[in-house]
Amino acid sequence: SGQKVCYSDFKRSCYKLAYFQDLSRRVGFQEARQACEIDGGVLLSLESEAEQQLIENMLQNLTKSGSGISDGDFWIGLWRSGDGLATSSACPDLYQWADGSISPFRNWYTDEPSCGSEACVVMYHQPTANPGLGGPYLYQWNDDRCNMKHNFICKYGPGIFPTVPAGNPYDTSKPEDQYHVIATETGIIPNLIYVVIPTIPLLLLILVAFGTCCFQMLHKSKGRTKTSPNQSTLWISKTPRKDSSMEV
Repeated sequence: SGQKVCYSDFKRSCYKLAYFQDLSRRVGFQEARQACEIDGGVLLSLESEAEQQLIENMLQNLTKSGSGISDGDFWIGLWRSGDGLATSSACPDLYQWADGSISPFRNWYTDEPSCGSEACVVMYHQPTANPGLGGPYLYQWNDDRCNMKHNFICKYGPGIFPTVPAGNPYDTSKPEDQYHVIATETGIIPNLIYVVIPTIPLLLLILVAFGTCCFQMLHKSKGRTKTSPNQSTLWISKTPRKDSSMEV
């Protein structure tokens, strides 16, 4: 979506939903993990039911935005290393958070994780899918092959961000609205640069023309002052001088 959603309470985390309607732009688990880290965050870790509900509300707002959002699961930062132990009964306990979090919170769909070659975890986001045998798939967790292509969710540490109000009013009955969710558009500064830079030559041209005009007016004014005849020399003196050569 290109937006980072934060809380006015600086002690809480910020999030970004990386959704790609173009399927060719979706990425594998490690690519998603790297993209979040380059952006200063980590692939999403979930520490509680409340945080899970917060992400669900964000995804619901994304779906309701009317921008053609379609089905597409989201990578979260839970994964399993050590394929040799994948078939053991302890498989679910082998999953760990990529950011080092020790949160025990899990939200697996029924009969998940299936383990085997599926070692990375997604949050289901299939709004058009019918409920399965275990109930609705939406927002539940499923392990998948790490090279599969999905959207992803980044999480950022606490920080102070501009309190720009979101575009749509939020319902205070929702968990995230209790903390005054705010959204900042990451592309605003570059867009302003693209607008301002092309106008610089025009501004310089206007300044040069204005300066030239002022200089010419000042020059003409000085010219008139210098060439104005002295009033004392403009009239012939009424008292003619005596020319000694004409004396008799």
